[in-house]
Amino acid sequence: MPLEKPAPDVWTLLADWAEQTPAAPALLHGDRVISFAELAERSLRVAQGLADLGIGPGDRVALWLPNVLAYPLLYFACTRLGAIAVAVNTRYRAVEVADIVSRSGAKVLACAPGFRQIDFLSILAGIEPQALDALKALVVVGDEPATAPAAIERLRRVPFDRLLTRPRRGANDAGARAACNIFGTSGTTSAPKFVTHRQGAIAGHAQQVARVFGFGAPDTLSLAIMPLCGVFGFNQTLTTLAAGKPCVLVESYDIDTIARLIERHRPTTLFGSDDMFARLLDRMPGERPMPSVRWAGYAGFNTALEAIAETAERRGLVLRGLYGMSEVQALYAAQPLDAPTMRRKKGGGVPTSALAHVRVRDPETGALLGPGQPGVLECAGPSLMAGYWGNEKATAETITSDGYVRTGDLGELDAEGGFTFLSRMGDVLRLSGFLVNPLEIETHIQRLPGIEGCQTIALARPDGVRAVSFVMLAAGTALDEAAVIGHCRQGLANYKVPLRVFAVDDFPKTPSPNGFKIQRNKLREMAEALVGP
Repeated sequence: MPLEKPAPDVWTLLADWAEQTPAAPALLHGDRVISFAELAERSLRVAQGLADLGIGPGDRVALWLPNVLAYPLLYFACTRLGAIAVAVNTRYRAVEVADIVSRSGAKVLACAPGFRQIDFLSILAGIEPQALDALKALVVVGDEPATAPAAIERLRRVPFDRLLTRPRRGANDAGARAACNIFGTSGTTSAPKFVTHRQGAIAGHAQQVARVFGFGAPDTLSLAIMPLCGVFGFNQTLTTLAAGKPCVLVESYDIDTIARLIERHRPTTLFGSDDMFARLLDRMPGERPMPSVRWAGYAGFNTALEAIAETAERRGLVLRGLYGMSEVQALYAAQPLDAPTMRRKKGGGVPTSALAHVRVRDPETGALLGPGQPGVLECAGPSLMAGYWGNEKATAETITSDGYVRTGDLGELDAEGGFTFLSRMGDVLRLSGFLVNPLEIETHIQRLPGIEGCQTIALARPDGVRAVSFVMLAAGTALDEAAVIGHCRQGLANYKVPLRVFAVDDFPKTPSPNGFKIQRNKLREMAEALVGP
């Protein structure tokens, strides 16, 4: 069977299953079911359609799409062409999309104008024209408005359905060394870095995780709730397909919708955040609301939900801590299922690949640390990124000379051969499951007149983790909190918009060898007091 046969590249991963079990369901979306043979055949047609638009090996195709069937079809088409799929979050707005399209040099951008009432084309119209210079075409999934915004009239707009009418692509430019994915990630500057992965690493990781997680079981069915634009959702979906099993694409992060899909499809596997599982358990009645789920992988972002694993277990749902990041892929490690709940609920675990290795280093002395000693996590293994696209300096700073990724995470080794994730080393925020550099929010707010400084922290709330910003104002300026929040809504993804904005005379600081350092913990305490329970 294909899972026992190493796939050298992502296209082979799909093609082997299309040959072995052509009629088996691969993807479910709404009332539509696509078999492995149909997935491969349609992907070949889309590949030819992209080739007609000038896409070839090494070219970038930006996917600004929700979890709909067009996403995996375009992705597999890219792998056939040796092209690179650039993930763009559907929550992004003009400023963020412009940055990704421009710096990645994407030739084609795929978007879905009708998705969740987001007017993608109008958002594009708000982008500076030069940011779109490299684009050859827009691929429009679903309905397009009758009239396009004037700023993008010059761009060729191609309906996605037209790509499906093209003949099947004959040439195959897939290969283990071919780059195939770019994921954005927050760094130490306001511009996200572009994590680049090769096909060999993506395919090999998917197969290995499928074996370790037991996805080859006959009844395996995965519910893909997390967005495909992030490694969490992407790796889950590809791992399911690598096992030759079906995956249900969930395009809306609506708890009622997710609950109905769980009841309808009875998945054996789903992944999500602590917030999501808490809301699902509140929404779904009964002693065992998810009886088909063997176990669920989760990440804990909300400190207010520290006991979610115990709460879930009392209702028959076993939660399992995971670890991953764009640079090493999601599902890099998982806690053992037979571990006590106190251990199993923690982020981290045992690497899913026997060839992977984790070490912990003292951030000040550089010395390697033993079990129980917190330090900076460094990860090695076959799932690691090739580097940061167009940023050799950042790549050299992140990948050590002996092949480990400096994660920027605080963790410690345990005595059982695994590790525990403790927290981020820096100030990066985790909002709605995404890592967000606070500088992105702060820089955007500081564009407003009268605001001379801004600091943003993450605050755990019962309904999720939210950003809270503090600003210093110019003399004689009054804070218009509603205007600041409105400004953020115009330019940033919704999950980056601060819950509240407060004016302060100065930020709390403490002296350090390199000058004064902002006391972010103090700001968090202030936010907790000001926002209230």
